[in-house]
Amino acid sequence: MFKRLSLAALLCVAALSVQARGQFTQPQPSQQAPATQAQQPHMIESGSYTNHAGVQVHSPAHTDNGAAPAGASAQCRDGSYSFSQSRRGTCSHHGGVARWL
Repeated sequence: MFKRLSLAALLCVAALSVQARGQFTQPQPSQQAPATQAQQPHMIESGSYTNHAGVQVHSPAHTDNGAAPAGASAQCRDGSYSFSQSRRGTCSHHGGVARWL
């Protein structure tokens, strides 16, 4: 009888172990990384201008979290990000270029 009990207990422990292992290998919804879209900075200002080549370009803008938005080419001295496609005149109304991206 002791052997049967031990074997039954061993099977229960093994079954619980397999169940627990399955729970820990699969990430829970609360443990998953936030979506990429949530990490992307949102621009505060909107607007655009037509550059000398006739292309519509987003006007310099600040972001909600200070991070560089996709497509930015420079950060201006006032903290805004420029999307200029040429170096000439970039950030001219925003204190000049602080750094090129």
